[in-house]
Amino acid sequence: MGTIGAIITIELRLAWRRGADSLMVVSFFVLAAVLFAFGMGGDPALLTRIAPGLIWVTALLASMLALERLFTVDFEDGSLDALMLAETPLELIVLAKSAAHWIATGIPVIVAAPVLAVILNMPVDGFLWLIAALALGTPTLALIGAIGAALTLGARRGGVLISLLVLPLYIPVLIFGGFNATPRLMALGGFLLAALALAPFAAAAALRQAVR
Repeated sequence: MGTIGAIITIELRLAWRRGADSLMVVSFFVLAAVLFAFGMGGDPALLTRIAPGLIWVTALLASMLALERLFTVDFEDGSLDALMLAETPLELIVLAKSAAHWIATGIPVIVAAPVLAVILNMPVDGFLWLIAALALGTPTLALIGAIGAALTLGARRGGVLISLLVLPLYIPVLIFGGFNATPRLMALGGFLLAALALAPFAAAAALRQAVR
């Protein structure tokens, strides 16, 4: 656990020094939602009706922006080889890097979501549902994205390939994330548990294949 904590700390320090990933994700999240609102004509009744789905779509798209760099830096400077030779299982390392990625990019999206909800005229009683859904759904997106980032490691135009790979897997999260109901939150929790159990193993297998 000390190694996992150290990896998360290092990844967060690197993300803090760069600063670009979090800023890029939040900026895209806010601007895309606002542009959608303008494109829909700014009708308050219409915005109220589509606000949850609109926020989820933009959050989903924003979550993919920084995925390409999740393992690329380690792959290019040789750190990935050292991580694979470490005593810590590669699956736990993948989980730690995914957690750091979510903290750096997912939490800012969750923090910005209520602001967008106000702009989109979303009812106040739906704010807690929205935050809870994002808190359960965005880690799932990060874990699924780690699989895509590992599968496309070293490939040209990896960002495009990641989008093609992970978007179909994101659809269930998107479907259940846009509604205010306890069963929907339970479904999102189930998706998160499944992703925690399966995604690190799938991504680790893809990483081993990439470095061969």
